[in-house]
Amino acid sequence: MTVEPREEQTEQTEQTMEDMMEEIEKSMIRIRPGDIIKGVVVEVREEEVIVNIGSGTDGILPKGEIIHDDAISLQELLQPDQEIEVYVEKVDDGAGNVLLSKQKADAVVVWEELQSFLENKTIFEVKIKEAVKGGVVAIVRGVRAFIPASLLSDQYVEDLNQWVGKTVGVRVVELDESKKKIILSHKEVELLEKEEKKKALFASLKRGEKRKGIVQRLMNYGAFVDLGGVDGLIHISDLAWTRVKHPSDVLAVGDEVEVRVVDFDLEKERISLALKDVKEDPWDQAESTYHVNDIVSAKVVKLVDFGAFVELESGIEGLVHISQIAEKHIGKPSEVLTVGDKVKVKILEINSKERRLSVSIKEAQESLALDESLAGYTDTSTHTATIGELLKGKLGNFK
Repeated sequence: MTVEPREEQTEQTEQTMEDMMEEIEKSMIRIRPGDIIKGVVVEVREEEVIVNIGSGTDGILPKGEIIHDDAISLQELLQPDQEIEVYVEKVDDGAGNVLLSKQKADAVVVWEELQSFLENKTIFEVKIKEAVKGGVVAIVRGVRAFIPASLLSDQYVEDLNQWVGKTVGVRVVELDESKKKIILSHKEVELLEKEEKKKALFASLKRGEKRKGIVQRLMNYGAFVDLGGVDGLIHISDLAWTRVKHPSDVLAVGDEVEVRVVDFDLEKERISLALKDVKEDPWDQAESTYHVNDIVSAKVVKLVDFGAFVELESGIEGLVHISQIAEKHIGKPSEVLTVGDKVKVKILEINSKERRLSVSIKEAQESLALDESLAGYTDTSTHTATIGELLKGKLGNFK
């Protein structure tokens, strides 16, 4: 008996359909609760995401299983056609849907990732969620991680709440999956960044060049200036050409200043700076302005046991030795002088190269007294007097 062509065609069609159904069934993923599978985002809604998980039905991923922050929209986190890993909560949620969770999938996968980060000292970013006793908490793919206050910064942290909401780079320093313990450190990242900045800065420094910086700290002996990740010191003697009692007389924390690089040492991690400009050094013109035996006005700026320092002009100071302060013997300069006094001094020695100036109050008084005495001498006679005769009887006053 022969098969009619129509019947043969029907049998072939049925076979083809069976083959197709078998292939479709083979291609479909069989899922069970607890499985972690990959899916593709189909649609992002306001409160849920539809995910194609290749099981014949799409999965439902509620917002609460992605993120617990209502201020963040799902559209900011996921886009259509994006591949994600999800955890199967239920194969049937009662409405025929597969219920999924991204947070649980992340929580399972994250431990393997964190172990790799720990071994390779990988730096990654986290957002600080809250401040707790002794530190702050960050969420790493749905898992809580702790950053102790001592590992939050290389500087002392007074208010932990100021760090909440910040995104920071961290490293894993301790990991224990059995105890669900993750300890992170932002301090290590800060120190590493500072070290890199330090090397780059030292490599670019040149003696004598000018740089801008921000005043960070004021100490009795000088001011520390941040040049961009590395602090340099302006010694108090290099703040100004005039005498400075304390750096706060010239600078304040937070000031932006232009400084000159005096010297630096990478091994000792030291940078010496100067605020005063070498081009404005008043000593450059000192020897052309002042001469030995000149009598000039000065101001007493400092008293020491062996004498007094006086300022002739901004940046030019001279020493009056205690033996050159007064005609009579004194035990200490403060017996006859006070800081701020205006006095006349006679220049005894000047050396611009060594920035040394020796002056005398006593000799200035003697010279002025002599000039006054000579100016008051009048002779109406026709006798022409010699210099010796004019001075006769007057020089004895200065013996």
